[in-house]
Amino acid sequence: MENNVLIFCAGLVAGAMNSIAGGGSFVTFPALVFLGMPSVSANATSTVALFPGSLAGAWAYRGECGTFTGASLKAMIGASLAGGAAGALLLYTTPTTIFDKLIPWLLVMGTLAFSLGPKVGLIVRRRVAIGPGALLVGQVVLAVYGGYFGGAVGIMMMAVWSLFGITDIRSMNAAKTLLVGVTNFAAVLCFAATGLVWWGQSCIMLVGAVIGGYGGAHYARRISPHHLRIGITLLNVVITALFLMRSIA
Repeated sequence: MENNVLIFCAGLVAGAMNSIAGGGSFVTFPALVFLGMPSVSANATSTVALFPGSLAGAWAYRGECGTFTGASLKAMIGASLAGGAAGALLLYTTPTTIFDKLIPWLLVMGTLAFSLGPKVGLIVRRRVAIGPGALLVGQVVLAVYGGYFGGAVGIMMMAVWSLFGITDIRSMNAAKTLLVGVTNFAAVLCFAATGLVWWGQSCIMLVGAVIGGYGGAHYARRISPHHLRIGITLLNVVITALFLMRSIA
């Protein structure tokens, strides 16, 4: 019973985090491993559990999704589906230990990109014409990462988008929530067919993630864009520091 309460609470917190800033899998994945679940199954179970929460958050943000600029939202959805499926398949052909070593440095780049993105993007756009095609290629790469592991993929999406001059934090949050959900959808189909998912734990966590995702999306609207950007940047730093310490230990 206590384990079920912990699983539910982890889903609740992760769902809210994913709607507001991202990084929810950093709560669910360690919680499942702490309860004795094998890491590969924990990764798959966490992805399945957080998938409906992402969709709930996207529904709450549905009004803001249409304001996303830079590329067609339909094209971004297609890129996310393709990348998510490729990443999930890559999980079965690449040793996870190799990718574990890369994650901290990917997060360092994501943190710097998000915090410095608008300024760097302005400098880059003065010298190079950046079009929707480049943004779509970047989205495919991000979705591959999301299907493979997914930790902080929403934060990394927002970091990369900021390099393309997309600075409306509410619009970015809405699109990020939707596209993470789409990426996870492709991965979920693969994971569900492998037998890796622990469905009992996943369903309990799923309920908490849906409640947290919908509530978190509404709460984020009450925060000023400036404060939200500061909060997301701080969260980036904390997540990055945790992964760096994990890689050193």
